[in-house]
Amino acid sequence: MRQLLLVASLASLCACSSPLPNVDPQQAWVDLAAPAPGGKLVMAERLDQQRLPDGRYFQVTPGSHELTVRFDFEIYSGGMGMMTGTSERLCYLTVRYDHFQAGQRYRLEARSLGFNASARLYDAQRQLVAEDRMVNCVP
Repeated sequence: MRQLLLVASLASLCACSSPLPNVDPQQAWVDLAAPAPGGKLVMAERLDQQRLPDGRYFQVTPGSHELTVRFDFEIYSGGMGMMTGTSERLCYLTVRYDHFQAGQRYRLEARSLGFNASARLYDAQRQLVAEDRMVNCVP
């Protein structure tokens, strides 16, 4: 069992350090970002309910797709009006968009909203094209 965990850990580490693949002009590319303070990690988790081997991006065929990202962020806790510390929160955000176009670049941004999170998908002209339709957070 330990060997299996070691191999899985090394495989995921190699995926993070390998270069991104070339952009396929027959597909749409989705970059991931967490621009708000507190956002620590945004990773592509699932495309059309299928787990992805590389969580740094989505590359999708034209048409309709459901994107699920993992978003880790810090929440601030305190009492009596004073900030006393931070803890981490993990959320899975799902965005559905029906009009992906080949050769276009999109940006999926995850944001923390207090104890919850949200996601927005923008096209290359920075127009909002979709928002999260499902958010599942783990305390």
